[in-house]
Amino acid sequence: MTVLVHTREELAAALRALPRRRFVATMGALHDGHAALVDAAGPGAIVSVFVNPLQFGAGEDLDRYPRTLAADVELCAAHGAAVVWAPSVEDVYVGGPPAVTVHAGELGTRYEGASRPGHFDGMLTVVAKLFGIVRPDEAYFGQKDAQQLALVQRMVRDLDLGVRIHEVTTVREADGLAMSSRNRYLTAGERTAALALSRAVLSGSLSAARSVLADAPGVELDYLDLVDPETFLPSETGRLVVAARVGRTRLIDNAPARVLVGV
Repeated sequence: MTVLVHTREELAAALRALPRRRFVATMGALHDGHAALVDAAGPGAIVSVFVNPLQFGAGEDLDRYPRTLAADVELCAAHGAAVVWAPSVEDVYVGGPPAVTVHAGELGTRYEGASRPGHFDGMLTVVAKLFGIVRPDEAYFGQKDAQQLALVQRMVRDLDLGVRIHEVTTVREADGLAMSSRNRYLTAGERTAALALSRAVLSGSLSAARSVLADAPGVELDYLDLVDPETFLPSETGRLVVAARVGRTRLIDNAPARVLVGV
């Protein structure tokens, strides 16, 4: 049975029954991509549902971000989670915004970091706090947020946090669109336009991806590049990464580039 808890005290009581702590951190509005994370964590997973204000910049969609806790708990229960922890902002940030935070460093200034200054500092700060409260043995993050994944891995390594990080493959809709909580903002026409992002990164090469997006209607490109998945520096091999605005909605995607042999 899945237990829904809100406070740190309720969480501590629920965790005492678990022999091993396998953790999935989310901001809620869960979909099949999140379900894949819970499945990867296996029976007895711990899932947090917390919309973190520290990682939203001015003019971003903090107030608009969907809150669907009842449906989130239902999804977690269907996939065998033991605990859903949905804390308040006050319970995570006791006494107000933290005076000491985690700085994402140079890696956090590239691509998503350049487009959303301070986002990765806020993300790493809350992940570090969630790790400190939950004390997981293992944690599961999706490859769709590839730069976030790289930064969490780097933080765990640099700060010796002792959590084993697992990468979970991006889950896509039948037409290829990467699953995202923000997809629900798209109109029918915008959703069709958004398919250019998945077509671009799944094309296998930077030149092919550029061709896909060159005349894509309704897509306002932020960046498109081929990067090393650990450093997010431009590379000859690695992952194709893209971000664009479709209507009012900003979407990201990525996929491994294909190495052409004998060309």
